[in-house]
Amino acid sequence: MIRDKTLLAVDNQNLVRARCDHDGNWLVQTRLAEQQASCLACDPPNRQIVYTGTNGSGVFRSADGGQTWTAAGLTGQIVKAVVVSPHNPDVIYAGTKPAQMFVSRDGGQSWAELPAFRRIRGRRFWFSPAEPPDWRAYVQAITISPVDPDVILAGIEFGAVVRSEDGGQTWSNHVKGTLRDCHDMKFHHSNGDWVYEAGGGGAAVGRENGRSWRKVNAGLAKRYGVACAADPAQPEIWYTAVGPSPAKSYGQQAEAYLYRAAGGADWQPIGWQPHPLPQMPIALVTDPAAPGHLYAGLTFGDVWHSADYGDNWQKLPFNLGRIWRTMILI
Repeated sequence: MIRDKTLLAVDNQNLVRARCDHDGNWLVQTRLAEQQASCLACDPPNRQIVYTGTNGSGVFRSADGGQTWTAAGLTGQIVKAVVVSPHNPDVIYAGTKPAQMFVSRDGGQSWAELPAFRRIRGRRFWFSPAEPPDWRAYVQAITISPVDPDVILAGIEFGAVVRSEDGGQTWSNHVKGTLRDCHDMKFHHSNGDWVYEAGGGGAAVGRENGRSWRKVNAGLAKRYGVACAADPAQPEIWYTAVGPSPAKSYGQQAEAYLYRAAGGADWQPIGWQPHPLPQMPIALVTDPAAPGHLYAGLTFGDVWHSADYGDNWQKLPFNLGRIWRTMILI
């Protein structure tokens, strides 16, 4: 039985908090209902400290696992991605729409733009077909190496994946082998030799602290990647969710597939019912303290849990509304 766990998700621009107590009872609450939440991140050493970006109200911070929130800067910014450094809890990066990158080195009390991000070659071709009518590109994902605090990867929705080796002071052009239409990207919890991406074109894996990449699509029925996650103890075991297209991935008539890859073998379908699934597993979450555990948040709010690498599943007794990309476990 799951005990003493909290799931936070973005539900149609609200934050929804589901808390399981020591007796196994779940309590679901809505938080920040007026702030149009867009993304979530927690402090890896202290997962009770959580940050959320919003669509126009900047960043908010919680010190009690998402129960209460205070403003934490970037007021007026549309913040699409946020990440806390695993090396220093005071260092936070935020990516915005339009595509800019900001850093705070004092826990969100003050922020500075990283101007080199505006000078990345080729960014004039970035645009977002997902958010008319302005089509402006935005930062969809940011991830920091668990072994080097200066190595950062940023993924642009329908744009590029770029890499910094100096804490964001300079940035590469698009990293060869990554998916330009980035939807999800994560370094492994502790092994800097592994980083994972899901996006338009399927799935990709990075090695050597994100220097070298290759696409990994053998076994996938479709190649519109939506989400990815990796086992905290075995980095060669990872998961991805895919569909055939945006229209068949996010709506009521989804054609979704959930896969596991292990030890370099081809992708194998996993899940709680035959594929294709009627809802997309839009958010995949593993537990750093529990290898083998995987949570799948579906587009319309159901959450499923596996304790054995996806072989067997349990539907959790609550619904989180309409989950939009982001769910975290604290």
